[in-house]
Amino acid sequence: MQAVRQDPLLGSSETFNSFLRRAQQETQQVPTEEVSLEVLLSNGQKVLVNVLTSDQTEDVLEAVAAKLDLPDDLIGYFSLFLVREKEDGAFSFVRKLQEFELPYVSVTSLRSHEYKIVLRKSYWDSAYDDDVMENRVGLNLLYAQTVSDIEHGWILVTKEQHRQLKSLQDKVSKKEFLRLAQTLRHYGYLRFDACVADFPEKDCPVVVSAGNSELSLQLRLPGQQLREGSFRVTRMRCWRVTSSVPLPSGSTSSPSRGRGEVRLELAFEYLMSKDRLQWVTITSPQAIMMSICLQSMVDELMVKKSGGSIRKMLRRRVGGTLKRSDSQQAVKSPPLLESPDASRESMGKLSSKLSAVSLRGIGSPSTDASASAVHGNFAFEGIGDEDL
Repeated sequence: MQAVRQDPLLGSSETFNSFLRRAQQETQQVPTEEVSLEVLLSNGQKVLVNVLTSDQTEDVLEAVAAKLDLPDDLIGYFSLFLVREKEDGAFSFVRKLQEFELPYVSVTSLRSHEYKIVLRKSYWDSAYDDDVMENRVGLNLLYAQTVSDIEHGWILVTKEQHRQLKSLQDKVSKKEFLRLAQTLRHYGYLRFDACVADFPEKDCPVVVSAGNSELSLQLRLPGQQLREGSFRVTRMRCWRVTSSVPLPSGSTSSPSRGRGEVRLELAFEYLMSKDRLQWVTITSPQAIMMSICLQSMVDELMVKKSGGSIRKMLRRRVGGTLKRSDSQQAVKSPPLLESPDASRESMGKLSSKLSAVSLRGIGSPSTDASASAVHGNFAFEGIGDEDL
């Protein structure tokens, strides 16, 4: 038996954000004072900045940019992320720090040296790399992130491609290195920890990556090589995040008693073929972060579709407060859609299910939908069978 509750994403009005900032600081009983905060770059390099404990995310981001000599007009291309550093040095992403958060309080309240704050690019379309690469500091940040992603296996590289990349590294040809990297599968993707999905079959072990307007699920089918199923954001009608708390067997007590570890799920309704939608569920502690990635990819697609740009999505300080630019205000949260019927058609043959999504060989490298808030997708597009 499970107790299920909704986890809708919070709004971001200035009044509400101000309340959250005060609540975060007061709850942790942290006095306002100047402190040194450590922020990591993707290659593990440490950047120490002097901030106030009451400084919010954008204050800290600006302090890091100033320390690195990153121009003001490029600050919005990067974000701060809360991560957990694993034994192999890779980062497990917990969440993107929101504007109302106090980064110093967020990381120190966890009371573990495993948790860090990392600077990473915050956009998905590699076409925006050109803006960042015009600047020396921006180029170095992109280069460091890409080298790190390749070293940790986030970007899929063949032996020949690896040889070419190594040659460019030896020549310190950073722009040429990035140009080649941009052609590689999973360039600029954010990779999540191994988890479980109900696609193409129940309890299927997968590795999820987000990027290039899609969610990628890597899996190994029985007796087959590693395979990849790609789910395009534009074919997701909606998605939702739910949390459930397992209760002891036979227990009728309230969820607050004897609760176990919280189980998080991300589910999205996907257009498998013309006139056939199906829910796909991913069970992962990083489900909320996956949902945030989906929303940011949709926002970016909508801004680009309307003729906007990343620069126009930047938040600006107006009269001492943060205000969204007109182009970003135009990208409003989608309205909630009707929750679909929880009863789903039985799973078909594995081969027929896999043919419904973009499936690649990588060579040698049931949930009740009515139980949660559903996030509609303005970028959803209808398709025909000829598109599959």
